[in-house]
Amino acid sequence: MTADNENLQGVADQALLLLTQMKRNPDVMPPYNEEAMRACIAKMNELYSQNNECVVKKISEESSAHLIFQKSFYLSFEAAFFQRCCLAYIHARAERIRSYRWRLGGVLPASVKNNLCEAEIEFFNEYCSSLAEFQAGIGENGVNLLLSTHPPKALYVQVRVLENYGEFETSDGNLVMLQVNSTHSLPRHDCEMLIRQGILEIAN
Repeated sequence: MTADNENLQGVADQALLLLTQMKRNPDVMPPYNEEAMRACIAKMNELYSQNNECVVKKISEESSAHLIFQKSFYLSFEAAFFQRCCLAYIHARAERIRSYRWRLGGVLPASVKNNLCEAEIEFFNEYCSSLAEFQAGIGENGVNLLLSTHPPKALYVQVRVLENYGEFETSDGNLVMLQVNSTHSLPRHDCEMLIRQGILEIAN
């Protein structure tokens, strides 16, 4: 194996390591692997430069055009491999960073923040700002999406009326007539107090 091939294989191993680190640590954020990313980017630039030389050479040397085209194809294929690995690594980390906003709120714990690069910290802050702006723009008073992270079935409960209560307005503005033995699907947080008062019960 030539020195160039050994170097290519070494960087390819680092590219695969990026993905392996994320796969092996699904519950934590591994430290940003700047060394491997730099090696992959440097190798991509090198391969693109070599490919450009092949294209220029192909134009000037028609006799060996087939061989030059073949080399250009492999150089492009190798560069694309490193590009895919880097993009998959960046995407996986970005998705995990987004999930932290929903799970942990707007402040990252040191155990997570210390493993992010500056660009990732900036991405998290911008994501928080975008989410806050989006929430503030919903309705007159905005809405906190972090309070409603479950599917609708988990937010509503089937209840049976035990005592005549009359007209009841839910938090979303709907009017419901609560009459004895009638059943309704209501927002859970709206009917919790009525359940405690014995006016409603969970209908199984």
